Parts: sequence; C-alpha cells; structure tokens
Amino acid sequence: MAEITAGLVKELREKTGAGMMDCKRALTETAGDLDAAVDWLRTKGLAAAAKKAGRVAAEGLVGVLTEGRSGALVEVNSETDFVARNEAFQAFVEALARVALAVGGEVGKIKDSPFPGSGHAVAEELTHLIATIGENLTLRRAAALAVGTGVVAGYVHNVLRPGLGKIGVLVALESDGDAGRLGEFGRQLAMHVAAATPQFLDIASVDPAVLEHERQVLREQARESERPENVIEKMVEGRVRKFYEEVVLLEQVFVIDGKTKVGKAVEEAAKAIGAPVKVAGFVRFRLGEGVERGAKDFAAEVAAQLR
Repeated sequence: MAEITAGLVKELREKTGAGMMDCKRALTETAGDLDAAVDWLRTKGLAAAAKKAGRVAAEGLVGVLTEGRSGALVEVNSETDFVARNEAFQAFVEALARVALAVGGEVGKIKDSPFPGSGHAVAEELTHLIATIGENLTLRRAAALAVGTGVVAGYVHNVLRPGLGKIGVLVALESDGDAGRLGEFGRQLAMHVAAATPQFLDIASVDPAVLEHERQVLREQARESERPENVIEKMVEGRVRKFYEEVVLLEQVFVIDGKTKVGKAVEEAAKAIGAPVKVAGFVRFRLGEGVERGAKDFAAEVAAQLR
C-alpha cells in the first residue's frame, strides 16, 4: 500500500475538485492508487465538482443575518434559480451568514472556517453540496458590519424565506439612543438602500477617480452648448450636485417619504431616538450583479444532451 501523503491528497483534489476528507478516504479505500481513487470518487459522485466549476453561476441567494451591533451578508451563486428553492442550499446559505457574522466578510477566511455541525471546513461542505445538487455553486462574496454602540439593521428584498432573498442590505447606525427606535429607523434606511442603490455614504467618500470621470463627461456635454468656458464650469458644478443626489446616500431623497433628503431624515430620526445618530456604513448585494450571463441556446443544449 502506497503511503498516503499530503502531496498525494493535494494531487487528487486538483484532479477531481473533491474535498480533502473525501480524497483521503478515496486513497485509503484504493490503497493509495491515484487513478483508482479518481474512479472511486467518480462512482460516489464526488468528482463532479471539478467539471462543474467552469459553468456560469449567477443565480442563487443572498443571505442576511443581524444580531444587535453586528451583521453579515453573503452571496452564494448557483447555475439555476431552481436551486434557490432547495432546502439544503437554503440551509447552507443561512449557515454561511452565521459563519460570516463570526469571522468577518473575507471569503477566504469563511471558506477555511469550520462549517457548523459538520466537522470540516466550509470549502469542503461546498464541494459536497455541488456533488449533491449537481450544479456549480460559488461563495461569491461576503461582507460584515459592526458598531461599538448602536445597531446594524438588515433588509431582504424578494424574500424566499426569512433572511434569504435576491437583494440584501446592511446599514450600521451609531447612537446611544433608544435601541428599538434606532433599529426601526435602520430597517427603513436599509429598505431605502435596497431601492435607491447608493454607491457612496457621503460626498467626502466619493471616489475621486469616479468624480473626475463624471466631471469630464459633464464638461463635454456642456461644451455642446458652445457657451463660454466659465459658464460651462458653472453648468458642470450644477450637474455634479445632481450626480451627488443620485449616488450619495445622505444626499438622496428618502424613499420612505419621497421628499426629505436622507441626511435630514437621519437628523429628524435622532430627535425621536433621543440621541445623535450617525450612519457608519452600508452594504448592498444584488444577486448576480456584475456576473456575465451567457446567452442560452436551448436548442443547442438539447442537441448536446442527445449526443
């Protein structure tokens, strides 16, 4: 029997995409024979993950979990929307949100963390789930927010079940005022973020490169009017203010009442809460945003299946 070394396990994992413990077991069952171990994993359906890894995964679920002064968001993608209704997949996303709440929003750290109740890492549990469900699944991204005093509120849009949906938002509010009212306002603000899609918290946090690019575009638009440069610069500044109202959270019109700026709404909420309120941060995940989805030719797919 060949010695089952860490290098041999690694080589088998690279060949098959199966989890470390499954690779160890396969090598044990096949007396260290690498090729036989590959076949063993294939017969168990555990080598399928490697083949599926190249397929586009843009469906799935966003998971949201908040507990008092902290909260976490995760996005786990699948190839089809049907998987989002799979109870095992839903439980996996919920568990990942809890892991992210404990260890933070770094994907690599989450993957290396123990999966609750399993005795192995999140990455291995993901491989098991890929083999079980039969689709490529990916933990695409995660985020976590926390405050020393105050609350982290969450909101889920297109809810499939509590904490799971298509859009997830976290909003962190710092305040030592009434926690109940602060949480209620935080949820309203999270709903606003889901609807209005702000990119930045305040004017000071706008990316200088993004702002300069916008100014340049606005400047070229204004020059079409053939007005003097000093007039053009005034036109640009006016349009920049409009740009802020579109992309900066505190400058947007609060969707709850449709007339008050969010910054003003925060000030008004502080009066009811009984203490100053500061928006410390926010995160918004929309399922599949930024993922290139290939156009599907269903006739070709059927033909491929028949072949």
